[in-house]
Amino acid sequence: MLLKLESDIEVIGMAEDGAMAIELAARELPDLVLMDLKMPVMNGVEATRQFRVKYPQVKVLILTTYDDDEWIAEAVQAGAAGYLLKDTPRRELVKAIKGTVDGKTFLDPAVAGKVLQQASSQATLSALTITSKLTEREVEVLRLIAGGLNNRDIAERLYLSEGTVRNHVSAILAKLDLSDRTQAAVIAIRHGLK
Repeated sequence: MLLKLESDIEVIGMAEDGAMAIELAARELPDLVLMDLKMPVMNGVEATRQFRVKYPQVKVLILTTYDDDEWIAEAVQAGAAGYLLKDTPRRELVKAIKGTVDGKTFLDPAVAGKVLQQASSQATLSALTITSKLTEREVEVLRLIAGGLNNRDIAERLYLSEGTVRNHVSAILAKLDLSDRTQAAVIAIRHGLK
């Protein structure tokens, strides 16, 4: 109901569980899915994982009441483009939806610290290892991803085409064995590349 008040957001369907969400997406091909976590049949983490494989162009923004470490870690590892709690004010939710579609990452302030703490507690690549795997341009792009910029903003900042930026982002994810921009941003921030 809240989103129907926005003239530039169209709600094209609702699903009761993750399996239904995937079926609905096959018919409707949405730009973004707002995903809850605890659902019958297939939970939001597994559904997010399947979206990343079957419909990688569809962004998944988690919107849930659960802020415990395990859910957050699993959702990010599954490829969620962002993680918000259901008490997020409407204006912030709308901003996150539009921003996520544009390639930005949104984390609820209540969970952002947990995401960074999880990333720092894991054995991750050192900054030197990261930069040695990437070209200078890819390091620049990674820094800008960590700064929250979308592909269009990165393209403008570096005087590149959006297609070239997309190629750099794909190369970064492949070289660092990451599944999405959120993981790239976390790794970059963790190692002082922001």
